[in-house]
Amino acid sequence: MTLEELQKRYPDTKPYFETMPEELRSRYTIRTYPPGTIIHQKEFELNYFGIVCHGDHRVINEFENGNVFMIEKNEAIDFVGEVTILAGQKRTSVTIETLTECVVFMISRADFEAWIAKDIHFLRLIAEKIAFKLYRSSYNRGAKLFYPPAFLLLDYLLKFAASQNIEKTGSILLKKTRQEIQEELGMTVKTINRTISRLKEAGLIDTCKGKITMTLEQYKKSQKEITYYVN
Repeated sequence: MTLEELQKRYPDTKPYFETMPEELRSRYTIRTYPPGTIIHQKEFELNYFGIVCHGDHRVINEFENGNVFMIEKNEAIDFVGEVTILAGQKRTSVTIETLTECVVFMISRADFEAWIAKDIHFLRLIAEKIAFKLYRSSYNRGAKLFYPPAFLLLDYLLKFAASQNIEKTGSILLKKTRQEIQEELGMTVKTINRTISRLKEAGLIDTCKGKITMTLEQYKKSQKEITYYVN
């Protein structure tokens, strides 16, 4: 796939390439990653920059004890390696894993550094994306620090139900494992299980073969009850 074909297939990418220096337009690769692929690993040396033109991925932090914490999920358009490079660091601080098939435009680190030195428009787009992520992270971090587990899990389920259009479907089934929920919410599996039991007792959720379910009636009840868990 050429750069021109990429922009035609994914029109939202056009603003990122419109002022790209001409000498860089032949020095790139475009890769397609299947779901579950590690694009780059924490603590590995970074020698390229990427633009995720299509697909969803997650940013995770892995620890020596084996625990994994999901920092955020991102959709296209997004970047790979921009924070490491702009921070002047050689090695990555996080791992990026694809959730769906991802199409990534890739260019060498040296060419990226030359690009942003010449292209203020492109640099501003990157700065806006980084600022938005920092804003979102700062906004949400307080909730994980100060709200009780019942609020965090219920808020997570309400957002998932809304994304699955529960108002029309009438119910949802969360197919994720306890381990996956732990990675996203930063709670232990023991705390998650205890919180699920508490929400079931309150009539806000049910389970089916170990998976969390929620009906439209429970969804509406949960919307009213969530403030209780804050207090």
